[in-house]
Amino acid sequence: MPNKALAGCYVISLRPVGDHGALRRAAAAAGARVLALSPWKRVYRNDADTREQLRNALACERVLFTSPAAVRAAQALHVLKANAQHRWFAVGSGTAILLRRAGIAGISSPQRMDSEGLLALPGLSDVQGTGVGLVTAPGGRNRIAPALLRRGARVVRADVYERLPVSPSPGAITRLCALRDPFWLAVSSGEALQRTLDALPIPAQARLRHARVAAASERLATRARASGFTEIHVAASARPRDLIAAMASASMAAPRPARTP
Repeated sequence: MPNKALAGCYVISLRPVGDHGALRRAAAAAGARVLALSPWKRVYRNDADTREQLRNALACERVLFTSPAAVRAAQALHVLKANAQHRWFAVGSGTAILLRRAGIAGISSPQRMDSEGLLALPGLSDVQGTGVGLVTAPGGRNRIAPALLRRGARVVRADVYERLPVSPSPGAITRLCALRDPFWLAVSSGEALQRTLDALPIPAQARLRHARVAAASERLATRARASGFTEIHVAASARPRDLIAAMASASMAAPRPARTP
């Protein structure tokens, strides 16, 4: 990444409450600052029904985790143990790292760290009649379970945490409306993008749509375009360093002069 390629820029983060640290660090390395606009906060579930769902999911021949938060929430409820009869899958490298730290080896994760990349893994292609434990949260990656069901899998879902909506603070809205061009929006979740737009007053929505977008996938780029954003660049993955690298590369290739709103 070019050194300080984003000097003076702001990057808007749509990560959950308390989960902006990695993006802040990556942005700071490129000279940028982060404005947090969290659309939700994560809450781990801890009730008897959830624990039973998790036990049933972990007993399946194939077990799939959709996020690092899913691993953390599952660990708070149940010890994760490797089993020779089980195959473990992670949506991305961060999720896989946490599973390895929990003692699980031989984890399959895609190079393209999204639902499409996960579903393209060979271990999830032939699942006719196979039990697949899906450790996840309501909403979010809602393409996985339907795709597995179409392939004939018996999906056992465990929603081990949930996302509770939060409203942007008046201070954050004021800061957003006062941002100078150019500024960036990191998009790694279509649901987070839509929730944020829905929660903002109309003037703040209009200001947000002035952002240059770094999208974590082509699918998210298409969604951002449909939401009214015009300058969109696709990053290598949803990892903060890849999102910031896409912003830095675009800024170096075609810098845009600053102007006031």
